[in-house]
Order: sequence, then structure tokens, then C-alpha cells
Amino acid sequence: MASDAILIGAAQGRAQQLLLSRANRHGLIAGATGTGKTVTLQRLAEGFSAAGVPVFLADVKGDLAGIAMPGSSQAATHAALTARAAEVGLADFSYAGNPVTFWDLYGRQGHPVRTTVSEMGPLLLARLLDLNETQEGVLAIAFRVADEQGLLLLNLEDLQALLAYVGENAAALTTRYGNVTKASAGAIQRQLLQLEAQGGDLFFGEPALAIADLLAIDESGRGMINLLAADRLMTSPKLYATFLLWLLSELFEDLPEVGDLARPKLVFFFDEAHLLFDDAPKGLLDTIEQVVRLIRSKGVGVYFVTQNPADIPDAVAAQLGNRIQHALRAFTPKEQKALKAAADGFRPNPAIDVAAVLPALKVGEALVSTLDSEGAPSPVERTLIAPPGSRLGPLEDRERALLIAASPLAGRYQEPIDRESAGEILSARAEAAAEAAARAKADARPTRQGRASPSFQDEMVREVGKAVKRQVVNRIAGSLVRGLLGGLFKGR
Repeated sequence: MASDAILIGAAQGRAQQLLLSRANRHGLIAGATGTGKTVTLQRLAEGFSAAGVPVFLADVKGDLAGIAMPGSSQAATHAALTARAAEVGLADFSYAGNPVTFWDLYGRQGHPVRTTVSEMGPLLLARLLDLNETQEGVLAIAFRVADEQGLLLLNLEDLQALLAYVGENAAALTTRYGNVTKASAGAIQRQLLQLEAQGGDLFFGEPALAIADLLAIDESGRGMINLLAADRLMTSPKLYATFLLWLLSELFEDLPEVGDLARPKLVFFFDEAHLLFDDAPKGLLDTIEQVVRLIRSKGVGVYFVTQNPADIPDAVAAQLGNRIQHALRAFTPKEQKALKAAADGFRPNPAIDVAAVLPALKVGEALVSTLDSEGAPSPVERTLIAPPGSRLGPLEDRERALLIAASPLAGRYQEPIDRESAGEILSARAEAAAEAAARAKADARPTRQGRASPSFQDEMVREVGKAVKRQVVNRIAGSLVRGLLGGLFKGR
């Protein structure tokens, strides 16, 4: 086997390889449940790591974590693996673990993964919250207001506070930005509450994930395998898909242009890939297509793992040069149509009737076509997949805990940071405005005539003046009366 390639398996004694120099041209691993996709994924991840290429992959079912430990020497398993290794010509087969960094959005089975609301941006958030077009526009206006007023959006509390501000000032914002309604802001806030209930509040915040930590190489030159615990995350499929799309977008923005390298800088496996495309609006699909098409020049290879290749939109599927197709079942007319489409996606091989072979593939077999040194797809071959040297299956909780504690990143992401941001700033503004209003009300209560009311001292002086005036008037009136009466009596 060439040192610049990963052995996938063998077809009639001929090695089937994935050239590292073409690994950034993306790929597909597809097949029905139970046909061997996970083992194929594990084999490729090991190969990339051994070649010094970091890997990011999601552990959807919880059975990929064993990649960190050497394979089992249990008699039955050992016999099957060694027999397969001999069958595919893997003469130096041995058991070995791999360097793994464990990640978890919920912080339970790995280092916490966080990003800020600002970094996620309004487009991905709108998809995550399942907003309609009007609500998406209001969210975009809210982000614009935050930018113009220097409001940091770090967590969901910040976004809730911003939306409350937008709702209260809807009339003024409408004049400047277009239609903003309090009802739309309130609808987005309710969606945020649902996201928070799903654990989204744990994902948004600081310290945010540093992309450089995904590109680590261990002391022996092996690429780090970044394993995302996604078994619980899969109960919130939109959060899972949005997170991975955000991560791809961050890689695209942060990494420099490098063109075609001898080996990729990172390989990204997107398991349950159909979740990325389900119900996605056209604008988002265009974004995904653009990222997939252009990110290869950043040295990143993206491999979609799914049950059926028809799950991948044509515009994206056209970018996938390396294909490993496990068995497909075709019982219904729809499934038969999908099988034919999968067969048509390979470069023909006169010796293989792809449409007939696809349903008949055994577990651990696949149809394989990869790019050659000239960038052309090789003719499809029926291939026995080589076994991985790491454990097939999950880790024990104790093993995982020990590996997390020994990680170079231990303690870096564990404790959240809560610095001053939009929530605190808008709360302080509201308090200051309330205090100012209270002072103004105390100092300037309106009168019937609409003029400011006098102070307490002024009222006292006025009342005393009125009393003295009444006394003087009474005395004068009394004197006049007495004088008048005296004159009348004298006249008698």
C-alpha cells in the first residue's frame, strides 16, 4: 500500500485506496442500516489520523468511541478480524487505539462545545428556530441593531433581551429598517424558549470553541480524532445539523486558501447527513453548496454519511468524488428508483452490473470508486472493507472519564464565562430610564393647567399669604362696617 494513501479494502486481490492528495475532493459513505457504514467510517478515520490528518466526526449511536482504544482480542472477534485482514492483504494488521478528543454540546461526555449567538448569525439561527420569512427578517434587523449599538450577543439571554428591546421599539425601528412588529419579536422569543428547553442554552456562550483545537497533532505526529457525542443531540436534529453547518462555515471563514495539498488539513465526517438538508430553504441549500464547493481549497475534506445517496441534493452530490456505497434495499418503487440513481452515480465497470450487485452486497462489502492521481473517478469495484485496528463498540464510562481528564484541553472549556453583553447593557439602560422617569415624575407632576406644580415650601408660603390676606381684608371690612353703622346711629 502506498504511504500517501489509505487502504479501504481489496477487490479480487487488488487494493482499493483513497489517495490523500485527493481526499479534499470530498466523499460519500452510504448504505442501509446494518451494512457496515460505521466500520468503514472508523477505518477511514484511523487511516487519516495515522497519516497526520486531524478528523472531526459525530458519534450518533454512541458506538464510535471505541476508536480511542485497541481492538478486542476476544476469540471470535479476533478470528473474524484477522481473517478479513488477511483476505484484503493487510499484512501488518495489529490492534491500536487512536488519539481522541471528546466533545459534547451538553458537556457530559466530553469537553463542552460553545459558540456565541453573534458567531452563529441570523441565517443559521432562523433555520434552527424554524422561523418564517417575516420572523427571519425581524431577526436580521435585531442583529443589525446589535451591531450598530455595540451590543455583544453571547448567549440566549442576550438575544431574548435584544428581542424584547426590538418589540418595545417596533414603531421607531419600522421607520428606519422596515416592518417590525411586536408580535414577530414575541414569536421568536417563544421559539428561543423551546430551544433553551432542548439544551440550546448550554451551546451558546463563552468560552467559544477555538478552531485551532480541532487541528491538533499529537506528539507522535498522528492527527487528533475529534469525536462529538451526538447520541443525545440527535433528539434535537435541527440543533445537530445547524451546529455542524456552523462548524463548516467557521472552518471556511477561518482557514487560509492553500489549494491542493499532499494531504488535507482536516477531514470532516457528517453522519446522518440527511438532517442537514431536510426542510432546508433554498438560500440555506445554496450556502451549503457554496461551502462544500469552496472549502476544499482550504484543505478540508467533507464526507457525508447517510443511508441513501438520494438524501444528498444533486448540486452537493456532484462535488463528492470519493464514493463508498454499501448495500441498498429496494422493495418499493421509490427505493428501486433510488437504487438506480445510486448505480448511475458510479463510473461504469463492464465486469459489474451495479444495479444488480447493490442489493446483494454482504455486510462489510461495498462498491468503491475513488479519484485517481489525475482527479478522475476510478471504475467502480466490489470491495471487501479492511478492518480497523481499534475497538468496535462503545467505551465504558470509566474509560471515557479517564481519557477526558488526561486530554490537553482538560479545564479549558469546562467553566462558562459570563462577561458584560447585550443582556446586562439593555437591563442597565432600562433601569436607568425607569429611575430617570421616577425622578422626573417626583420633581415635575403635571397640574390641570399643564404647568409644573409648586414645591412644598412654595405651597406653605402661598397658604400663609392667603391667611394673612384674609385677615387684613376682614379687618378692613370690619372697620368699614363699624364706621358705617356708627354714622347711622349718630344720625338718629
